[in-house]
Formats: sequence, C-alpha cells, structure tokens
Amino acid sequence: MVFKKMLQKIGVGGLAVDTVLTDPRGRPGAPLAGEVRLTGGEADAEIEHIALSLAIQAHNDRGGRSQAEFHRVVVAGVTRLAAKEQRTIPFTVPLPWEAPVTEVSGRRLPGLELGLRTEVSIAKAVDKGDLDPVIVEPLPSQDAVLEGFGRLGFTFKAATVQQGQAYGVRQELPFFQQFDFYPSGQFAGRVELVTLTLVTTPAEVTVLLTADRHVGAFGGEGRFQAGHEEAAEQDWAARIHDWLAQVVETRHAQMTQGGYGHPGYGQPGYGHRERRGPGMGGVVAGVAGGVVGGMLLSEMFDDDGDGGDGGDEG
Repeated sequence: MVFKKMLQKIGVGGLAVDTVLTDPRGRPGAPLAGEVRLTGGEADAEIEHIALSLAIQAHNDRGGRSQAEFHRVVVAGVTRLAAKEQRTIPFTVPLPWEAPVTEVSGRRLPGLELGLRTEVSIAKAVDKGDLDPVIVEPLPSQDAVLEGFGRLGFTFKAATVQQGQAYGVRQELPFFQQFDFYPSGQFAGRVELVTLTLVTTPAEVTVLLTADRHVGAFGGEGRFQAGHEEAAEQDWAARIHDWLAQVVETRHAQMTQGGYGHPGYGQPGYGHRERRGPGMGGVVAGVAGGVVGGMLLSEMFDDDGDGGDGGDEG
C-alpha cells in the first residue's frame, strides 16, 4: 500500500509510505510481521506518527454494515525523513484472540474482508490508506468445532461479523463472529438454522449454539467451554448432535403441551457417534471429492456474496 498520492495532497511532495506484510496469513493470537518502508520526497519531512490498525466489515442491529477498526498499534512516533531518504520500520502486530476467521483450508469465507490499514500523520493532517488484506485461519480448537458440523452433514450458509456483545461472554473486541448452518439428516425439517458463535481467549474457546433463534421460546441455546487443547480433541459432532436432539425433544414437548399438535419431524435419527457427511478436515461444511453438504465446494466458497446480506461496502 503506497501513500504517495495521499501525501502529495497534504503538501509533502513525493514522500511515499509502503506497508509490506511478511506473511498475510495468521491465526488468532499469532503475530503479523512486516515493515513500513519510507521514501523521502523533494524536501525534508516530519512524520508525527505512523499507526497500524485492523479493520473488517461488521453488521449492526439496524441491518446495515459498517467498517469496524480495531487493535490500533502505533509503530513509529515523531520521525524526521530527509529528502530522498529511504528508511524501513519493522513491526510486529499480534492478531487478537477474537479476530474473525476469514479463510478455512484455503477457501475464503464469502463476505468477510479483513485488512491492515496504515495511518500517517503529517503536519496535523491524518489520513489512512487502503486495506492490505489479512487472512485469518482457525485455531485447531475452532477448526474442531467447525469440523463437527461437517461430520454431521450440515450445509454452510454464511459467516458474519456482528457488532455488539455475545450474550454471557466477556469480549475484548466490540463484535463477534457467527457461522450459520442448515441442518441435515434427522434434523432436516425439524430445525431450520443453527448458529455458531466462537469466542476465544488465550486459555479457552467458548462455543455458543442457537437453534432457530427467530422462533423465540421454541428455539434453543447451548453453551460449551473448553481449553484449546481439550477442545481440539473433543468429538464435537457428538456434542452438537446431542444438544440439538435435546432441543428438538424439548420443543416437541412444548408444542404438544401448548396444544400445537405433533409437527412432522422428517427422517429417522441415527446413533450419536455415527459420522454423517464428508467431515471437514478444516473446511467449514466438509470436504469430500469436491462436495460440501450437497454443494460443490467451488460454488459455496467462490461466491463473492455473503449469504444474502448484500455485497461489501466501499
């Protein structure tokens, strides 16, 4: 990302600022390394500060989307740069543990654009450049939970970032990430949508599950917490299956007691440790021979949309 044109506009002839990442891929809690490359212009210049921040498009409670900046780090204070001088400022910026996952097994999650933005202040004028793309892959603990949905044969619908606080979970960032799945197998026709929220800390991952949140009292919620090592080894397909089976049973009892009759509940169940679907091996909805939950992998992940919430904003 080169700032030459922007800096010329504020009267710093020809000075250029270029931010280069050593590797744009990372995982929550891991550092992003790189360097800011300065090239002096026609005259000496004094840079007041250079700061880096992460930014992503987030949904708000009004149904809109806006760019949310977070994790701002100042990498240089007052810096004098002589005319035509070249200087390099190395940096290391740790990815927050709550950083949203944007790619799984090399496939970008539609609608999630995370990037690193460089802010330069010269002569009391502050301007920001475009985003340098940053790719966040899941931790093994997060990957294990996502793989559980793939083993159950669920179909990935969308991943979004929501402004606000996930209920009952302490957060450092002002937003959280959600994954939506369409159930399959014995749950098809019984549950329309399962929503997964993952909130991580250096010590553990909190797994929040919601079934059909739009139906209020007839929906269901689940909450699990585990250390990263423990979570990576758990049979999440079994845990998700057992939780959802309990949701369906409770809903059935509520509807029967309330005089709603007996809903038609799809096909017969299966043993809670039977593997259904292709399994993910790190992919949101599973991978086997290019097929994911009944959809071609390329069709699901190469879509530039975000599951019906509209395209990315500027």
